Amino acid sequence: MEDLVLARWAGPLAIVAGALLVLTDLGRLLGGRGPVALTTDPFTIVVNAGYAVAFAALAVALVAVYLRHARAAGGFGALAFVVALVGVVEFGGNMWFDGFAAPWIAEVAPAAFAAERTAVLLTGALTSYVLFGLGWVLVGVSVLRARVFPRAIGVAFVASGVLGLGAGAAPLGAPAGLTFLVLGVWLVRSVSRPRSPATPPPAAPAR
Repeated sequence: MEDLVLARWAGPLAIVAGALLVLTDLGRLLGGRGPVALTTDPFTIVVNAGYAVAFAALAVALVAVYLRHARAAGGFGALAFVVALVGVVEFGGNMWFDGFAAPWIAEVAPAAFAAERTAVLLTGALTSYVLFGLGWVLVGVSVLRARVFPRAIGVAFVASGVLGLGAGAAPLGAPAGLTFLVLGVWLVRSVSRPRSPATPPPAAPAR
């Protein structure tokens, strides 16, 4: 699987996705809050939309990174990958709503933001948060078990998952992005690092 095109681009993809997630999540700290900001503040609209796009990039990077160590990760790694991917997709949909649908609702029906949240809405939101956080925790454990990437990156994924349970609030999504960014740099450097020459086979005994 390491020979697949997507796997070979795992490093750059992780760097781009990680950097985009960090920048947009930190940008959300500077944006406004509430329906008024969603319709009048261009910066708020852009960073919210960018945060949603970052999750699409993160999903692609996650697939590429998994392909790089799928054999070493084994069955548990496959399970961790599936949970993490579903979590990214679920949470990405949540953030897509905030980035693209919410500005429209704020303009045409601002009273909707003051309406009581239904059980269906709360269940969907809670599921996306839990799966997003749990996915990164499992990926971190998988990385620690496979021992393909540095141990510190596995620990960082676990910590990102715990913080990711509240990733809807900036900047708690940034740690996952930062972990991907560091992993991407490590992958790029590991590919460009010259390999040590192979040990020559022992000479045949003289007769």
